[in-house]
This record gives sequence, structure tokens and C-alpha cells, in this order.
Amino acid sequence: MTTVAIDAMGGDYGAKPIVDGLVMAMKQDKNFKAILIGNKTDLDFYIPKKFKDQIDLLHCDDVISMTDQATDALKRKESSAYLAIDLVKTGKADAYVSAGHSGASMSLATLRIGRIKGVSRPAIATIMPTVTGTSLVLDVGANVDCDANNLKEFAIMGQVYASEVLSIDQPLIGLLSNGEEPSKGNETTKEAFKLCEKIPNFIGNVEGNDIFNGSCDVVVCDGFVGNILLKTAEGVADTITTIIKQNLRRSLVSITGAVLMRKVFKKLKLKVDYAEYGGAPLLGVKAPVIIAHGKSNSKAIKNAIFQAIKASGSDLNNTIENRLNTYKD
Repeated sequence: MTTVAIDAMGGDYGAKPIVDGLVMAMKQDKNFKAILIGNKTDLDFYIPKKFKDQIDLLHCDDVISMTDQATDALKRKESSAYLAIDLVKTGKADAYVSAGHSGASMSLATLRIGRIKGVSRPAIATIMPTVTGTSLVLDVGANVDCDANNLKEFAIMGQVYASEVLSIDQPLIGLLSNGEEPSKGNETTKEAFKLCEKIPNFIGNVEGNDIFNGSCDVVVCDGFVGNILLKTAEGVADTITTIIKQNLRRSLVSITGAVLMRKVFKKLKLKVDYAEYGGAPLLGVKAPVIIAHGKSNSKAIKNAIFQAIKASGSDLNNTIENRLNTYKD
């Protein structure tokens, strides 16, 4: 049975959505255990009576806030993030979930849990909606500066995750660039193109629109580009939603049309809602680490927990190590 260590204090809205998400997950699937790390008094207040015996609590008062430096995380050994990661390191938990400081989670996971053999740098991956399903984009913030070999490793890790956890059959890999031709891109992406050509199902360079049109399953880029891409996509989704709402209120015809198209709008909302996908896995470390959005609601936490459980039950790490060794230069 998988045990998930959950940093219950790091999110923007405190412990309530974290606890609510865990309870939602337990209502849906009772075949996992959870350890919540945070202020026991606060956590106990939000846990329903019938779930109190199913959830272990580990008390701490220190929380790494979003304004703190990620490098401070290693010094703050009594923080919720440090204690949760330490449970995974010592084998008391199998996976880690947090909606807190992503940099702190990444640093702690990399240095305390450790990297998979052959991985030079872990990468944060995120799931993006497409017209046909979803695509996996990495890196979206862990590594601002990358070399060609880093990008090749991201491609391999992303392909394995898409196959093992997202259940995509033979995932197609694309290298994000400013044109489809092999000659396009900067020196790093041009070199990465040559390295990635050895990987099965590498389709070459892809452009920004290919992330959403379903033409590939895994999109590879450095963390600088990926983070801007992620924030831009979130902004576009919010803007479109706001524009639609504003225009729907302007006339009776618009309101009537909206009523008739409510099923379409519902499906659209589900498609672009980050809560549907849970969180972003940190690929390349020895145990599943899922970094949820700071503004995560209970549904997002529930799905992040299920993502961690599925990754824990897969052969993800062994497969990544074997693939990296297969395509080693």
C-alpha cells in the first residue's frame, strides 16, 4: 500500500484545501495511506471524525513561504517541506505532494532523496490540454540554463512518464523551437536535435502551437522558456474565460446562447482547468515528487495525490535509468 507524505502547510490558502483534497481522495480510493505534515491543531480541525484514524499527523510549526529563498530549505529541518521529504528519504513514505514553494521542494528532493542514476538534472513537467487529449511539457522551471544533453535527458524522462503514468502508447517527442526545420533554433537546441534523433518517436522540432494541437505528446524545452510558456498559457486561459463571461452578459441573445451551449462550456472549463491534472511531477529523482499549484483547490490536491500514487506503483525510475543508459552518448 502506497504511503504519501503531504506538506499540508505550504499552499497559498493554508491547510484546508489540502486536507479537503486528501479526504476526497480517500473517499474515492481507500487503498493508500497518508501522512500530513503541519500544525496538528490546524490539521485536526479540518479532518472529519471518520477519517481521523486513517490519517497520520506529523506536527511542525515552520513553513517555507513563497517569499523565502529555496536555498534556505536545507537549513530549516523542522519545516513541513523538509519533514515530508525526509519521510520519503527514510522510506516511511513512498511519494511526496506539496502545493508550497516549488523551488524548496525541488532542492530538497534533489539533495535529500537524490537523483536517478544517469540524470544530470531533474525537470519539472506539466500537463497541458490539447484538442485530442493532453501533452507533457518539460522543463517548466527547474533549470533556467540547460545544455543539449539536459534536453535529451528531459526527452527520455518525459517519454517514459507519458507512457508509464499517463498511459500514452508510444509517446511522440517534439523539441520546442522557433521553426520545424532542423536548422532552426539556438545552438543548444540544434545540438539537442542531433542527440534526440536517436530516441524512438522523436518527431523533430515543434513550434508553440504544436503544444496544444495534439501533434506530439512530449514537448521539451529549457526551464526559462518552459516557465514563461506555462504562465502565458495560464494567463490566456483566464483571459478567454473573462472575455466570454463579459460578453455573455451583454444581451438576452448571448445569455440564451450560453444556456444552450452550457455543456460545451462545461467541457471547455474541464479541459483548461489545472485542477483536473493535479500537479507537476519532478522527474529524475528517486521517488515520486508532485508539485501542485500554490492556488490549488481540493480537487487539484486530490488529483495530485492520485498522480503520486500511480507514479509510485509504476516502474518509472527503473525504466528512466535503463533508457538513459541505452541512449547514452
